[in-house]
Amino acid sequence: MIRAHFGLERDPFDRDGIALLPHQQEVLETLRVHCHQGGLCVVIGDPGTGKTVLKDALVRLDKKRLHVPVVNRTMHTYHSTLRILCEAFALDTTGRTIRCERRLIDEAHAIHQRGHMLAPLIDDAHLLDIDALRRLRLLFDDFPPSHNLVLVAQTPLLHALSLSTNDDLRSRITYSVRLRKLAPDDLRDFLLSELDRAAMAHSTFTDDALALLVRSSAGLLRRARNLALSSLHEAVRDRTRTVDLPQVNSVLLQPHWQAVRDLDLDPN
Repeated sequence: MIRAHFGLERDPFDRDGIALLPHQQEVLETLRVHCHQGGLCVVIGDPGTGKTVLKDALVRLDKKRLHVPVVNRTMHTYHSTLRILCEAFALDTTGRTIRCERRLIDEAHAIHQRGHMLAPLIDDAHLLDIDALRRLRLLFDDFPPSHNLVLVAQTPLLHALSLSTNDDLRSRITYSVRLRKLAPDDLRDFLLSELDRAAMAHSTFTDDALALLVRSSAGLLRRARNLALSSLHEAVRDRTRTVDLPQVNSVLLQPHWQAVRDLDLDPN
């Protein structure tokens, strides 16, 4: 609908081939170095700060030489997580825990012998039971030393790792970074770059509408994208090719956006 209404060849604000922002590119380059040398990297960020975009960029980084098996489902037991990891490696998932571990170790060494890099990635690692994470760390000790384990998580993982009982995990970390919320000017540049990517004029959003988008997004990339996309839907419904305050406000009046704004205003 949006493409037909605005005469576009691609959907605006889609996730295919999205360009990294400068701070995301810097993190990706650091992860690339660790993929060559080995390590345990932790990427921390609140929901909507760009962790998924960074994860997808790492998966696409060098598919011919870099293997990035991803575990996206982390609210599981250690054995279930092993089976998910086997799926990510395209391995057989049947059998007891020790058999799954053996397959993973053998495959990791086979990848290494082919001269390829390996960077297993666990998304939403803060949801993984700390004992399961510890057992995974012990498993990865039997991988080739050049592999790079990447944990993508929210802040609670840092709280868990700060406990003295988890010194064995924290001491293994070779690189950690926190993805911050964007400043208003950076968020505005992001929205305009997304319009460029879809070959849309910057004037598609009026200055007032763009300012409201930036203010309501509170520095979060995902929130900015969703709000801009929903505003474009409102423009289609209103049969206008310009997004102004009425379209943005129509989105912000929806119950889930009202709840978000109430949380943002809550001093507690």
